[in-house]
Amino acid sequence: MRLPGQDEESPSGGKPFPGRPVSDAPVAGAGGKGLRSGALGLFSSVVIGMASTAPAYSLAATLGLIVAAVGPQAPIVTMLAFIPMLLIAYAYRELNASNADCGTTFAWATRAFGPRAGWMGGWGIIVADIIVMANLAEIAGVYSFRLLGYDALAEHRVWTTLVGIAWIGVMTAICYIGIEISAAVQCALLILEVAVLLLFAVTALIKVYTSHPETAFHVSASWFNPFGVSSAKALTAGILAAVFIYWGWDTAVTVNEETAESTRIPGRAAVVSTVLLLITYALVTTSVQAFAGVGSAGIGLGNRDNAGDVLSGLGSAVFGTHGAGVFLAKLLILMVLTSSAASTQTTILPLARTVFSMSVHKALPSRFGRVHRRFLTPTWSTVGVGLASTAFLVLLTVISHDFLTDSIGSIGLAIAFYYGLTGFACVWYYRRVLTRSRRDFLFKGLLPGLGGLMMFFLFCYAAFDVYADPGYGKTSFDLPLIGRTGGVTVVGIGALLIGVVLMLIVTHEHTTALRLQRSLLPDTLPPHTAVELASRYVPADSRTGVGGDWFDAIPLSGTRVALVVGEVTGHGLRAAATMGRLRTGVRVLARLDLAPDELLFRLDDMVRQYAREEESKRGAPGAARKPAHDTVLEVSCLVAVYDPVSGRCTMARAGHPTAAVLQPDSDLTTCPELPACPPLGAGGLPYESTELELSPGSLIALFTDGLVQTTDDPGEGICLLTETLAQYRRPLEELCDRTVAALLPGPANDDATLLLARTRMLAEDQVTVWELPPDPAMVGDARNAATEQLGAWGLDDLAFTTELIVSELVTNAIRYAHGPVHVRLIRDQTLICEVSDTGHTSPHLRHAETDDEGGRGLFIIAQMAQRWGTRYTATGKTIWVEQALPS
Repeated sequence: MRLPGQDEESPSGGKPFPGRPVSDAPVAGAGGKGLRSGALGLFSSVVIGMASTAPAYSLAATLGLIVAAVGPQAPIVTMLAFIPMLLIAYAYRELNASNADCGTTFAWATRAFGPRAGWMGGWGIIVADIIVMANLAEIAGVYSFRLLGYDALAEHRVWTTLVGIAWIGVMTAICYIGIEISAAVQCALLILEVAVLLLFAVTALIKVYTSHPETAFHVSASWFNPFGVSSAKALTAGILAAVFIYWGWDTAVTVNEETAESTRIPGRAAVVSTVLLLITYALVTTSVQAFAGVGSAGIGLGNRDNAGDVLSGLGSAVFGTHGAGVFLAKLLILMVLTSSAASTQTTILPLARTVFSMSVHKALPSRFGRVHRRFLTPTWSTVGVGLASTAFLVLLTVISHDFLTDSIGSIGLAIAFYYGLTGFACVWYYRRVLTRSRRDFLFKGLLPGLGGLMMFFLFCYAAFDVYADPGYGKTSFDLPLIGRTGGVTVVGIGALLIGVVLMLIVTHEHTTALRLQRSLLPDTLPPHTAVELASRYVPADSRTGVGGDWFDAIPLSGTRVALVVGEVTGHGLRAAATMGRLRTGVRVLARLDLAPDELLFRLDDMVRQYAREEESKRGAPGAARKPAHDTVLEVSCLVAVYDPVSGRCTMARAGHPTAAVLQPDSDLTTCPELPACPPLGAGGLPYESTELELSPGSLIALFTDGLVQTTDDPGEGICLLTETLAQYRRPLEELCDRTVAALLPGPANDDATLLLARTRMLAEDQVTVWELPPDPAMVGDARNAATEQLGAWGLDDLAFTTELIVSELVTNAIRYAHGPVHVRLIRDQTLICEVSDTGHTSPHLRHAETDDEGGRGLFIIAQMAQRWGTRYTATGKTIWVEQALPS
C-alpha cells in the first residue's frame, strides 16, 4: 500500500499526511466477493426481509400454540415477542454498518470472538435454515394439493414430499439465476400474501361488529395486559412460541453485498421489516381472536386439532361459502401456499450466502465460494443448500414423520443461539467505543446486549425446560445420566453439538497458525537507550487472516537500534512459518551492521531462495498439488536504523507503507519520502535508503497495512492514525491502545502491527571522540586519553583492559589502513570502544600457532570483551568492542 501525500513539504523533509483521503471507485457490477453489487434497494430489501418470515404461514402454524399458552392475551404476547427481535435487529444494523459481509453472524462473531465462535454462529444459521426448508417444502406440497382440491393427496406423505422437492428445485433455480429475479418474485408473492392477509383481518373485524358470529367477542383492553396471563411460566412459553414468527427478517441483511449502500440500507431494512411485521401480526392476531375466540371447539383458536393451521379452517367462516366467498377462501389457501413458497426461496438466499461467505473465508471447502460469471450469484453454495434441504426432507420423511415434526420444533434453539450470539458480538465488537457517545452506548451496547440476554434466556428455558419435557413433541429419548428427554431438545442440542465437533476440525489450522505466529513474535520489547518502545499485534479475526505480519527492535553496535516491520503475503501456517524464517534472517543480517538498503537486498535474495525451494517442492514427483495462491511470493518490509549519538535515522522499504514521523516541535505528522522499491522477492529496482535528522522526543510509527485498511478507503485509516499520533505526549503504551482503538474499533480484516518509538539522544558527557594521525607514536596518546576519560567517568576498574583494546585496535588501524584514525568511547549500559579507519578489510579471529609472531591481539580482546564486531561505513570500517560495566 502506498500512502498518498500532498505537495507541500514538511519541516522534517517528508510530505504531510493528507487531510482528506482519496479512494478508488469499486468495479461496477461485482462486489468484493464477486456478487452483483447494487442490485437491491431499500424497498426490495424490506420485501425480502418480510417474505422470509412467511407471515401467513407463521401465523397459521403458531397462533394456536400462543393461545394455548396464554389464552386471550395472545395479541400482547405477540407484540412483546417483537422486543427481542427489534433489539437484535439493531445489532444487525450496527454490525452491518461496520462490516457488510453476507456471512452476517458468522463474519461478525468471528471478528468479535474468534473463528470458533464465528463457525458456530454460521452453523446455527445452517441448521435452522436446512430444517425449516424441509418444513416449508412439505407445507408447500400440502397446500398445493389443497388449492387444487385434492385433500386426500394432501394427507399422503410421499406425494407431499415429491411436490415439496419440486418447490425446492424451482426456488433454488430462481435464486441461482439472479438476485433481481428473486427480488421480483418475492415482491409479487408478498404483495399477494399481505393483501389477502389484510383483507382477511379486516373482513373478520367487520363481521365481529356487524354479523356477531357465535364464537366472536369484541376486542378488549384486557387482551393487551400481560399481567392477565395466569403465570410467569405461561407468559414465557407464549413469548417463546411467538418470538419466532418474526424470524427471517435478517435475510435483508444477508443480501447486503448485493444491496446499494451496503453498509446503510440493509440495516435500515432489517429494522423496518420487524416494525412492519409487528403491525401486521398485531392486526391479524387481534382480528382473528375477535372472530374465532379462544375456545377449544370448532374454529376456536384453542382447538388443538387446528393448532397446526388456524387460518385454513377460518377461510370459509370469514369469507362465506357462496359466491366470492369460495374464491376468497381458496385465495386464503393460496396465500399460505405462496407464503411457504416465498419463504422457501428467501431461506435459500441467506443460507447460500452464509455458506458462500464461510467458503470465501476458508471455513468451508473453496468450491462453495464460486460465483456464476453471468448471474453473479453463488453457484455451488446455492445448489448445495438445495440438495442438502432435499436430502434432509427425504431422510426424515423416510425415517419418521414424528422425528421431522420434532426437528422442526428444534429450529427455535438454533435461532435463539445465533441471534443471541449476534447481540453479544455487537457489544464486544464495539466495546472500545461504547463511551464515545450516548448513541453508541444505546445502539451498539445496551440494546444489542439486552437482546442477546433475552435470546440466551429463551434458549436455556426452551432447551432445558419446555422442550426437554418428555411429553413435549412427538418423540423422546432415554439419554445416559440424564434420563428420558424430549426429542426437540435432543435434536436441537445434538445439531449444535455436531457443529462443535466440526468447528474443532475446521478451526484447527487457524488456532495452530495463531499460536505459531505469537510464538515467533517478541513477547516484550527490551528497554533500549536509543528509543522508548511500545508495540501491538492484532491478529486477523477470520481463519484466513492469521498471516505473516511481524515487528522487531534489534539492538545494534554503538547504542543504535534497528526497527523492523514486515508482512508476508498469504495466510495460514505457511505464511506464519515463512514470517518466522524471515524474522530470524533479519536479526542475523542486522547484527552484521548492514545498512537498511543492503539488508533488504540480502533479504530479497533469501525470499527468492525460499520461493525456488517452494517451486521445487511443488514440482517434485509425488508432491501434493497446492493451489497457486498457497505459495508465498512476496514480502513487504521496512527497516529503520536510529543512532542516538548523531540523531540520524536511516530508513529503507520494500513494497511496504512508509513510516509516520512526528517531531516534538510540531504537531504535524509527516510521511518521509522513502523510495518506493518493489516487495522482496518481486525483483526490480535496487533498494535505497533515506536519512532523516530527528530531534530528541520524536515519534516514529511503523505499521503494516492491516492497521489502516480497516475501511473501504485506506486514506480514512491514515487520517485516524495522524489524529491519534497528534497526542504524542501521552505515554507510548496508552498511545498504542488509543491508536488500535481508533483504527480497529472491532477486530481486523487482516493482521495489523504497530510499532511506536520515541527517540532519545545520549548526553554529551556520555560520548568522547579523538581523531589521530596515522602515526605509530599516537598509540600511546590514545591509551593515555582513554585512561583519563575512564577516570572522569569513574570506571578506573576498566582502565587496564581498555588500554589493551585501544592499543591493539589503533595499532592495527595505523598498520593496515591509510588516513586518519578515529577513536570513540561511549558510556551507556556497557562501555563501548570504537576505532574507525579508511580500510575496508575486516580482521578475522583465529588461533595463533606456537611459532607465530602475531595474531594474538584480537584473540585476547575477544576474551576480555562482552561483544565485538565490525561495521562498514561509506568511508571505511569501524571495529567496536563492548565491555560490561562494573557492578
